[in-house]
Amino acid sequence: MTESPKTPLEPRLTSLSHGGGCGCKIAPGVLSGLLQGTKALPVPPELLVGIGSSDDAAVYKISDDQAIVATTDFFMPIVDDPEHFGRIAATNAISDVYAMGGTPLFALAVVGMPVNVLAPETIGKILEGGAKAAAGAGIPVAGGHTIDSVEPIYGLVAIGIVDPKRMKQNDQAQAGDVLILGKPLGVGIYSAALKKELLAPALYDTMIETMTRLNTPGPALAQLDGVHAITDVTGFGLAGHALEVARGSGLGIEIDWSAVPLLDEVRALAEAGHITGASGRNWASYGAEVTLGDGLDAIDRALLCDPQTSGGLLVSCAPEAAEAVLALFRSHGFAAAAQIGRVSVGQGVGVC
Repeated sequence: MTESPKTPLEPRLTSLSHGGGCGCKIAPGVLSGLLQGTKALPVPPELLVGIGSSDDAAVYKISDDQAIVATTDFFMPIVDDPEHFGRIAATNAISDVYAMGGTPLFALAVVGMPVNVLAPETIGKILEGGAKAAAGAGIPVAGGHTIDSVEPIYGLVAIGIVDPKRMKQNDQAQAGDVLILGKPLGVGIYSAALKKELLAPALYDTMIETMTRLNTPGPALAQLDGVHAITDVTGFGLAGHALEVARGSGLGIEIDWSAVPLLDEVRALAEAGHITGASGRNWASYGAEVTLGDGLDAIDRALLCDPQTSGGLLVSCAPEAAEAVLALFRSHGFAAAAQIGRVSVGQGVGVC
């Protein structure tokens, strides 16, 4: 899957964007302020999940047994290969349906391209990559919308379905639960090295493999009685998304840092300075609610806040369900899935 070379007449995709992948997200503290005026607006009772809980997708009940899951996600290029970019963006968008325990139904494309800068063939490969990712999820890209924009933007509106009694929110963790993470961390650091053309080809292949792996365990996880909450780890980093679970559930989270899986060589890359600006913005937004244990340094903090694009599912489950959750992850090919912490009475996130 090594990245294909660009023609000399066309710029690298990543050179056209000020930030790539989920590192483009508005910082959580800023986003919270932007949404304040909308949270007080009335909503129908059928809207089971909206913006109030900082969850992964909206859920609208249509019957006792069925609810629609709707989400959208899009961003600027995180890689230069156009097909890879399309696949990553689409995989990331569909992940939010899986994170609610839903089954995807179809998708709509969100496309903004500098049409006077990129060749039609390049734009076509981006769309083709997105369609391939959707096909991997068993769904079509049924339509969408396109605009001429300064920076390349691609993503999906993803629509799915879920049984309201089985949907999984990010604010239903219970004290005593354990936390399981489905994918290793470090995509943001890899992408920072790639933008400087300092990511080894083998590590690039690893990055593409993890970012294009669909979070297919989501619907099956939702069927396990011991699973209480699910989210996916994306632009706010592990610490930020764990904090959303803690805040929403009114509890605290303790992360065992030594148990958290990391991509190969990611610490060395971080120590060499390949850290995204989004990592610092994340910490500035929520660091006051995250306690780092003795011995953890600035590199550990950067890894905790590293923005993940198409990151892994984070599952809060009863201890007796942990083995079943891990087995389910591994049956879907998530060999790095690991138990990384616990939910406790308290507030915020502690890392030791």
